[in-house]
Amino acid sequence: MASFIKKTINLLFAEDPIRPLLKVTKKDRPTKKLSERELIERESQIGRDIFGPAPTNVTRREFFNLDQDTWMWHEETKNPDGTKSEHTVRYEIQPQGILKVMSGPKYEYLEGTELSNFVKATQEYYDRVSTVLYRRNPRTGKPL
Repeated sequence: MASFIKKTINLLFAEDPIRPLLKVTKKDRPTKKLSERELIERESQIGRDIFGPAPTNVTRREFFNLDQDTWMWHEETKNPDGTKSEHTVRYEIQPQGILKVMSGPKYEYLEGTELSNFVKATQEYYDRVSTVLYRRNPRTGKPL
């Protein structure tokens, strides 16, 4: 993980939320029979609820950690005229910051409140996923 991100997390949280989860290996996780894609789908189901209930026009919402350096946000909505809209954002953890990549193409580094909110969302994601899916203490990585 980039030192910039570690510094940001350390400013917001007393402990690094990621380190304990890196200790969980495939052989000792309770979900070892699931494929990587199935795990991402289950993590996404947990991640979508971090932002509260979806508005009625949202037909699908996803938030998940694709790999150590990539986070994904995807939302599908039904417009008043009946058409569907899709919006996907990829967040790339880089040494110089968190790059937000949107279709268009639009690229920008997270700053201020948006950066703080992203870090809080990832912390909540790790807490929920480690507890609910992997049955691990999010701070220590030990089994619950």
